[in-house]
Amino acid sequence: MTRESNQLGTALRRWRDRLAPADAGLPSTGIRRTAGLRREELATLAGLSVDYLVRLEQGRASRPSEQVAAALARALHLEASERDHLYRLAHLPLPGAGHVATHVPPSVQRLIAALTDQAVAVFAADWTLITWTPLWSSLVGDPALLPADRRNLVLDTFLSDSPVGRWAVRAERGQDAMEAALVADLRATRGVFPDDPRLHALIQECTTRSERFARLWSQDAAAGVLGHDRKTVAHPLAGDITLDCDILTVPGSDLRIVAFTAAAGTRSARQLDFLKVSAIRAPFSAGPPHRPGTGS
Repeated sequence: MTRESNQLGTALRRWRDRLAPADAGLPSTGIRRTAGLRREELATLAGLSVDYLVRLEQGRASRPSEQVAAALARALHLEASERDHLYRLAHLPLPGAGHVATHVPPSVQRLIAALTDQAVAVFAADWTLITWTPLWSSLVGDPALLPADRRNLVLDTFLSDSPVGRWAVRAERGQDAMEAALVADLRATRGVFPDDPRLHALIQECTTRSERFARLWSQDAAAGVLGHDRKTVAHPLAGDITLDCDILTVPGSDLRIVAFTAAAGTRSARQLDFLKVSAIRAPFSAGPPHRPGTGS
């Protein structure tokens, strides 16, 4: 296959070659033929198999799913215009205006990579979990154990009394107040994205399956604001860990960055240090490994 006929593979290799390992939260160790990422490193960052990435770069696979394209765009730290170019080369419809965005800008990617030893995660405006650090997984449970379309804080809160592989988290201001604030925030998101099908499906499912959500949604009034809180994680190894939980916003974006922290020298800080040591040292994640042959 010629370079002209394998534009997707050529673009992927070019973007991979230009991304410094340090910007992706990876150590610059060993002898490298180029300054960019190795194939196995990009595959890990994107949650793909190395074999599937090789097939994409060599042109033996040319139509990745939207989920794979989005994961590659995040892992490669693509700007929005570059992400759109990737989608065109993959023969995919462009992420539509007026839809809840899951694209993480390169500047935010670098920030999360720099905080890889902290418990940090990035959520979309509908509270879909996009990416997270290894310590986040160690602290609250590994999100990769859930299917990608079920990694959502609203679903976790109202439909999953015992999420698989997740530890119970108690809010200091109380569960009722937290739930009311979460629903109010979701209502505000619907006001910004009234035609987003994924958001509509999320609200419909929660309204149908959760009496608590349906009651709060029917009140149709703002009730509390999501922001700083103190939360206690019932961790099976470290015991109860009480931490500050802050939600940070990105100017010009609807993304939410959630961070758990503890004051230095406290028992909670020592518990976090214990989890850092026990955590699997891996780059921040966007999902489970790709299954070869599925294209997603």
